[in-house]
Amino acid sequence: MSVVVTGISCQTALGDLDETWRRLLLGQSGIKNHQPFPSFPVSPLAMIHHQPMALSDLVIPLVKAACMDAQLTLPLRDCVVIVGSSRGNQARLEQVLSKSVAINWLDLLPNYAAIAAARYIGTTSEVHSPMAACATGLMAINQGFQLLQANLCDRVMVGAVDAPITPLALAGFRRIGALAKTGCYPFDQRREGFVLGEGGAVLVLERSDQASARGVKIYGEILGASSTGDAFHLSAPEPTGKMAGVAIQDCLVQSQRDASDVNYVHAHGTATQLNDAREAQLIRTFFPMAAVSSSKGAIGHTLGASGAIGIALCLKALQTQTLPPSVGLRDPDYPQIDWVRSARHQKIETALCLSFGFGGQNAAIALGRV
Repeated sequence: MSVVVTGISCQTALGDLDETWRRLLLGQSGIKNHQPFPSFPVSPLAMIHHQPMALSDLVIPLVKAACMDAQLTLPLRDCVVIVGSSRGNQARLEQVLSKSVAINWLDLLPNYAAIAAARYIGTTSEVHSPMAACATGLMAINQGFQLLQANLCDRVMVGAVDAPITPLALAGFRRIGALAKTGCYPFDQRREGFVLGEGGAVLVLERSDQASARGVKIYGEILGASSTGDAFHLSAPEPTGKMAGVAIQDCLVQSQRDASDVNYVHAHGTATQLNDAREAQLIRTFFPMAAVSSSKGAIGHTLGASGAIGIALCLKALQTQTLPPSVGLRDPDYPQIDWVRSARHQKIETALCLSFGFGGQNAAIALGRV
């Protein structure tokens, strides 16, 4: 059973999907120095506006745009919703705990994004809210893919949204030394950590026969998806990449593709020392001939939403036959890899998106051109 993508919405510090794609191909970055909270110093952040976004202001516009793009009319009673978030409505919780706003406990639940999406489209079907750190987006898409492949539903709305720029997030990531001080430089010799970013992506998945019957455009096909856990450390990735490799290999088997068939890899590329080193080794092992880039130098690290945004960008690459550059990569620490340093027109039949989250969560999804 073929599963295809018929609708996409995306929001990053560079804009919506089309604006993000246009500016990304130009090598622009949405990362700028900000001081959203007086008690914290000025630091690089990928913010959509001049003040941190609320999760509630991101979710509904993304869901609405995805429905419009897929030419769907509300209500969608039988549509399954799988929308995750690594942080949930943490900003709202912090405001409540500081007694700066009135309490509405329903807004504080970690499944807020999924519930808001379900209410908006009027579904009476299943609603899921995965939370798998920075692998959340790919986990959500994987769940939807598996449901459709098993013929358990006809349509799924999937994705992830995060608004992680809060005092607690900044303090916590700074305390463990994960945040960059000047900018985000994935896989670069001068990399110094990640830059927090806001955003999300929502996709509509359908069976190919249903999409064809509706006569809507198809962005691409989900060929396979897999996830594993390291069971190694609270935050650091397992150095050998064994279980991450299992996720990649299983994804390829599901996709009925060899590693050599993959033309483009959208890397997780957080610009941290440990993640980039392990991921580069995985890429060299599995995909020595593939073109590779990370979007985090342009849009920051949107945490749980990063994988969903990565899938949206992979689908644009397949659709336009253009590879997006790895903004911020000037002096590669791993020169053996074919890094995309500027936008490149190239034949792309198969793309792979990778995500790795705290707690050793590994995810991979392969996409095909249609």
